[in-house]
Amino acid sequence: MTRQGDRKPDWRNPVHLLAFGFGSGASPVAPGTFGTLAAVPFYLLMATLPLPLYLGITLVAFLLGIYLCGRTSRDLGVHDHSGIVWDEFVGFWITLTAVPLGWEGVLAGFVLFRLFDILKPWPIGWLDQHLEGGLGIMLDDLLAGVYAWISLLVLGMVKL
Repeated sequence: MTRQGDRKPDWRNPVHLLAFGFGSGASPVAPGTFGTLAAVPFYLLMATLPLPLYLGITLVAFLLGIYLCGRTSRDLGVHDHSGIVWDEFVGFWITLTAVPLGWEGVLAGFVLFRLFDILKPWPIGWLDQHLEGGLGIMLDDLLAGVYAWISLLVLGMVKL
C-alpha cells in the first residue's frame, strides 16, 4: 500500500465517484464530515419513503458500498482512504432510520453520527483497525450509525 495521496481517484470512474461521495470526500479538511453533509439531500429524498423501502435502499447501499469502497481502496493503494465517504452516507442513513423528517432530527443525527464515527468507541475502533477491505470500511460506519440511532431512540426522536 502507498501513502495516502500518492494516487488520486479517477473522477471518470463511477466506482471512485460514488466511493468519494460524488466528490465530497475530496475535501482537504474533514472529508468525513463533508461526506456526511453530502448524504443529507439523499436522506431528504428517502425520508418520505415507507420504512421497508427506506431500509431496503439502505441495505443495497451498504452491500454496494462493500464493493465500491473495497475497489477504490485497492485502486488507490490505501486502506480506507480518508476521501472514501460512501460509508458515511450509509452510516448517516442508518442513523436517521425512522426519524421523522425535520431539521431537529437531521441535526441531532448528524452530530451523533459524526461523534461516534470520530471517537470510535468499542468495538467501532477495533473493527476499524482489524477488518480489511470494503467490509471493514463499511462496518465501522454501520456500527457508528447504529450507536447514533440508539442514542436518538433514547432521546425519543425515533418513531417506529
